[in-house]
Amino acid sequence: MASQDWLEKDFYKILGVSQDASEDDIKKAYRKLARKWHPDQNPGDTAAEQKFKDIGEANSVLSDPAKRQEYDQLRQMVGGGARFTAGGPGSAGGAGGFEDLFGSMFGGGGQHVRFSTGGGDQINLDDILGRFGGGGGYGSPYGGYQAGPRKGADMEARTTLSFRDAAAGETITLQAADGQTIKTRIPAGVKDGQTIRLRGKGQPSPNGGQAGDLLLHVTVQPHPVFHRDGNNLTVDLPVTFAEAALGATVSVPTLSGRAVKVKIKAGTPSGRKLRVKGEGIKGKTSTGDLIATVQVLVPQKLNSDAKKAVETLAEQDRESGIDPRAELTAKAAL
Repeated sequence: MASQDWLEKDFYKILGVSQDASEDDIKKAYRKLARKWHPDQNPGDTAAEQKFKDIGEANSVLSDPAKRQEYDQLRQMVGGGARFTAGGPGSAGGAGGFEDLFGSMFGGGGQHVRFSTGGGDQINLDDILGRFGGGGGYGSPYGGYQAGPRKGADMEARTTLSFRDAAAGETITLQAADGQTIKTRIPAGVKDGQTIRLRGKGQPSPNGGQAGDLLLHVTVQPHPVFHRDGNNLTVDLPVTFAEAALGATVSVPTLSGRAVKVKIKAGTPSGRKLRVKGEGIKGKTSTGDLIATVQVLVPQKLNSDAKKAVETLAEQDRESGIDPRAELTAKAAL
């Protein structure tokens, strides 16, 4: 493709953005279109492959402020690809002013830019655009513009970790679609549903640029005892009626495998939370706590002595006039 044809392309239209689009708008448009028209998403579709190349060409120019300015100036001067008529020396529309402008753009003054003229004294833009593309109007992959190295495409993968491995961190091995083995370290404290970006682990660049990234989606299996609340761990702690009523010191398991002792105060009700500092998930800047929620167990079987003791307690409650449901009844009437 000749440089003249390359100039006639509307890169803004290709990306679907306006001529005053911001860099962020251009980046978003390119990423959206690149995902849609990527050859991996359209195997064997030559039209999609060409579309992908056109999108890459447009982005390589419009995402670079300097190249975008030069492109806009060229488009404004040639009005979409029409050739200029060279006037006489010193004339307002002559080749002299045209050379000065292009000379300043390509570095070195108008005398360093050569214009070939044909019938009707028309200026041929092929040489000019060859300089703009860094290698002439022919032979470059985009027909007049030599695109710089492009980053390889990102890839996605999924992995499932046990609750304990997710909390402590784990080194895993992944099998890529092309058969490549990827070994990577999952950081401690990764959450269920979290996506980790592994830089440089994606597809290689098609022309010597950086490799893409691997987006790893993590699923964490639930634990039968521990649950996660931010960086805190939660656990239900069963205690007997006697322990809750009289007070006791009991053991609480931790995710590390060791047990810690906590004190149950006399008269502790079911649902009270006890905090064990530093036994939660280790984050980047701090470590969470272990929150144990007391669950008072009601005895299922009582021998005669135990039954008499409970009956004595019940009699004491009746004599004191305590109604444990009085507040509930009052609130229900509101």
